[in-house]
Amino acid sequence: MHWDLPLTTWAVFAALAGLSILTLTVVIFKLMQFRRMGVGHHKLGETILDDWLNGRPDEAQRKAQAGKTVLSRVLGAVMSGLRARPGDPAYGEELGRQVALAELVQMGQRMRLLEAVVQMAPMLGLLGTVIGMIDAFGSLALSQQSSDPRLLAGGIWTALTTTAAGLAIALVAYFVSAWLEGRIDDERQSIELAVSAAIHGRIARPQRG
Repeated sequence: MHWDLPLTTWAVFAALAGLSILTLTVVIFKLMQFRRMGVGHHKLGETILDDWLNGRPDEAQRKAQAGKTVLSRVLGAVMSGLRARPGDPAYGEELGRQVALAELVQMGQRMRLLEAVVQMAPMLGLLGTVIGMIDAFGSLALSQQSSDPRLLAGGIWTALTTTAAGLAIALVAYFVSAWLEGRIDDERQSIELAVSAAIHGRIARPQRG
């Protein structure tokens, strides 16, 4: 690999390195955020629902207030509304919806940065390749050995490394973003099921033979 690259090509490599660092930073931030918010921890929510549906509202409320998960906070809001206005289930549902929206907005923070990396990394890689190709053909035109294909092949091979690097970064960012979005979607579905169960009750589970 030739290291006497144009300054613009080195700038592209630096930008790609910055995108990779940004991706890693966002991933670490999201993992810490999900852990702090209690994303994916549904066992406490199930316990709260069991207490609520089995006639132990005080115990359910106490656990919801002490809980540190998304479901416990949403269920706490729903139960507070239902207890404040027993004849108006829509009020409890609305309180739960407001808390759920706030939680989902927080879970979606920084996700657009990963989407931007997925879009930008291949474009930057392609830009680096174009710049490298221009430099390779320019060097070939000025060379005394213009008929030697090895000179051109070496320049093209070096130029294509930016595209490969950009695609690799974009693929990693895409799969990480898809995984994080999947966790958010799972949490959204769990919230919807929990709110519905708290207000309308659970469907009886079929007996296994």
